[in-house]
This record gives sequence, structure tokens and C-alpha cells, in this order.
Amino acid sequence: MGSMEAAPLLAAAAPAGMGKKHDERVQEEEESLVLTEVKKQLYLAGPLVAGFLLQNMVQMVSVMFVGHLGELALASASLATSFAGVTGFSLLAGMACSLDTLCGQAYGAKQHHQLGIYKQRAMLVLFLTSLPVAAVWAYTGQILAWCGQDPEIAAGAGGYIRWMIPALFVYGALQCHVRFLQTQNLVVPVMLSSGATAACHPAVCWLLVRGIGMGRNGAAMANGVSYFANLSFLAVYIRVSPACRSTWTGFSAEAFRGVCDFLKLAVPSAVMVCMEWWSFELLVLLSGLLPNPKLETAVLSICLNTNSLAFMVALGLGAAISTRVSNELGAGRPEAARLATRVVVVLALAVGVSEGLVMVLVRNLWGYAYSNEEEVARYVARMMPILAVSIVFDGLQCVLSGVVRGCGRQKVGAFMNLAAYYLAGIPSAFVFAFVWHVGGMGLWFGIMCGLVVQMLLLLSITLFTNWNKEVSSKLYSVFHGCGCVAIFISVSEYCFSCCWVNFFRR
Repeated sequence: MGSMEAAPLLAAAAPAGMGKKHDERVQEEEESLVLTEVKKQLYLAGPLVAGFLLQNMVQMVSVMFVGHLGELALASASLATSFAGVTGFSLLAGMACSLDTLCGQAYGAKQHHQLGIYKQRAMLVLFLTSLPVAAVWAYTGQILAWCGQDPEIAAGAGGYIRWMIPALFVYGALQCHVRFLQTQNLVVPVMLSSGATAACHPAVCWLLVRGIGMGRNGAAMANGVSYFANLSFLAVYIRVSPACRSTWTGFSAEAFRGVCDFLKLAVPSAVMVCMEWWSFELLVLLSGLLPNPKLETAVLSICLNTNSLAFMVALGLGAAISTRVSNELGAGRPEAARLATRVVVVLALAVGVSEGLVMVLVRNLWGYAYSNEEEVARYVARMMPILAVSIVFDGLQCVLSGVVRGCGRQKVGAFMNLAAYYLAGIPSAFVFAFVWHVGGMGLWFGIMCGLVVQMLLLLSITLFTNWNKEVSSKLYSVFHGCGCVAIFISVSEYCFSCCWVNFFRR
């Protein structure tokens, strides 16, 4: 009797044990997927962070060389660099971000030949965009003088930026090459090329500034020389590398078609970048209207430089996630895109908190790295905890913006950035600084309000994203114009893979 009763118990215990092992196996598979995704994103983000830092060093080193020529030369070069960023470089960088979507999704869908066509089309559009910008730069001195800037500084800035016009045209092409490689996960060449350029740039500056005797204009021209060298390295790599054999098939007349469709994505991409970039530049202008403007402007400039340095890590993660999401959507893998998004948010949060802790720990020392003035150092120490909090939100919004770019939803992102910074951030900064008289700290409180609003808006559309719908729309957009057979094959593969996965999940 006892043996007969024991048999059912053993039979019941067996499925329970098997179920537990199955759950453990599923958990191990999920952990393996997460770990693999983390490795993919860090592999992409690491070289990109280094590349972005090295690219930014070019203009920074040029301004440093000018700083040794006198106070007037430094003020002129700094003003010209800021004006160039607002009117030119931000616009071109934003428009080039459209390649994150186009090239990334085409690469994921294995339409490799489309990448070269998209790159050529982007280079054409950015070249045409640079023409009116160059015309504005040619009259920068008069524009700045009309805006009330000191006549000597305005004239110096006008001369400096005119010598930067060649750099403008090269910069647009360089950004297209970087995005072209990034969306193929070829990020190490970008890092190496940027590193070689940054290493040679001081020598180029010395040759033009001191050797030939061009002075501050030589430093401006050095930017164009170094950008051209960087562009040449990447162009040669794309031409000779086996990794780009299927994506770069030579120049094509097809690049001249579909320009209007490209602009539908490029213009919102530019608005997304410019709205954020311009808001931080506006803070510097507002700081000059505060009591004791020299102190406020100096401290705010230190905070902006510190924020830019810390932001490079988030910028690398943002570029990585835009590539991962666009690749996975193009390949018809919505679950992989969702997983990549969750992973990058956790990574960005961890990076932001770590950077914030470092800022708090070094707050009493950091100001002395920029100035010997006790008053400046103390003010910076008070600002650092606020900066530490803002960098967390800044990092989160950066990676969420990358998700938006990967999905091709730049138009939505543009409206959100406009609302966040110009309906919340800048008005709040004005109220804190000039109504409640909090000073430069109030300006940063205001921009932090904008960052929080931006992050929450981007998070909301990310949480409510229908990833399956994103895949179906991206399959159409990538294969549109490539033939009905290609569409049928791609959609069939996607549906078959979904059925296969669901079968085994049962």
C-alpha cells in the first residue's frame, strides 16, 4: 500500500523538478542575452566616446594656441568658436544624425548598398546647407557688432571665423563618414583616425600660428586642415577595407533622388540637436546680464566645460543605442530593440550617478583647475552638487534621444526638445536668476528643469513604443523602392521567425 501511494508522489515531483530546471534555464538565457547586449553596447560606446573627445580637442587646442597671443585674440577666438557652433556645426551635426536611422536600419535589413547612397545624399545636402552658413560667417564681424559686441572683439571674431569656412564644408562630410561607419559597428577606425588627427593638430597649429606667422587666423585654418586629414583617413579606410565592400559600391546617380525624403528626417534631426545646443549657449549670454557678470560668466563657463566633458560618455552611449535600435528594427527583431533600450537606460543611470559622485567628491578642488581666484573656486564648489544631479538627467535624455533616432521618430523628438528647453528650461532659468535673484545657480536650476522635462517626455514615448509596429513600418521604409520581391522576402522572414520563436515558447 505504501509503495502504491509513493508512486504518484514521485510522478508529481518529477514535473515540478523539471519545471524548476526549465525556469532556471530560461533565467540563464535571459541573463546571457543581457550580458551580450551590455558587451555590444560597451564595444560601440567605448571607441565612440574616445573619438568624440578627440574630435572636440581640435577646436579646443586651436583656442589654447590663440590664448597665448593675448587677451583680445582669445576673446575673439572664443566668441567666433561659440558663434560657429550655434550657426553651423550644430546644424550639420544634427542633420547628419538622420543617418543613424537610415543607414542603421538599412544595415540591419541587409540592404547594404543603400548605406553608400544615403551617405552620398547626406553629403550633398550638407554641402548645400553649408553654402548659406558660409555666407553668414563671411559677415560675422558686422553681425556681432550690430548685436552690441565690443567692436575690436567683433572684428577679430569675424576674421577668425572667415578662416574657419573651409572647416565648415569638411566637417559636414566628416560627420557623414563617421555615421556611415558607426551604423555598421565599425567604430575603432573612427577612434584611431580621431586620435591620429588630435595628436598631429598641435603641430599643425604651431606651424600655421608661429611657423608661417598667420597668428590667430592660422589657428582657425588649422581646424580645417585637421578635419580634412580626419576625413581623408576615413575615406581611404572605406575605400580599401573589406568590411565596407558591400556598403560602399562607388558614386551613384541615385544619391540625387529622394533628397526631399531625406530632408523630412534631416530637418527634425537638426532641430533636436540645435534646440539643446542653443539653450546652453543662451545660458552664457544670460550670465552676462547678471550682477558681477565676470564672475558669473567665468563660473558658468567652467560648469559648461565640466558638463561637456562628462556628457561625452552619455553621447557615446546615445550613439551606440541609436545604432543598436536601428540595426535590430531593420533586421525585424523588436524584442532585441526593446532589450537594448532597457540595458542602455541602466548603463546611463550607472554612469551618471558615478560621474555625479566624483563631482561631489572633488567639488572643493575642481575650481582651482580653471582659476587661481578663491572666489571663483568657492562658487564652483557650490555649483558642483547641482551639476552632479543635472548630469544624471542629461545622460538619461541623451540615450533616450538615441532611441528616438534609432526608431526614426526625430519629428516627435524635435517638438519635445522645443517644449522642454524653450517652454520650461529657459523661462525657468530666467525666473530663478532675474526674478528670484538666485544668480548663476538659478540659471543652472532652470536648465535642469528643462532636462528633467525632456527626460520625462522622451521616457514616456519610449515606454509606450509599440516595437512590433516600429518593425513593420521600418521594413516598409527601408525596402520602399527596392522592389516587391524584396519586401515580400523580408516580411516573410520576419513572420516566420516570430512563429518559430512563439512555437518554442509554448
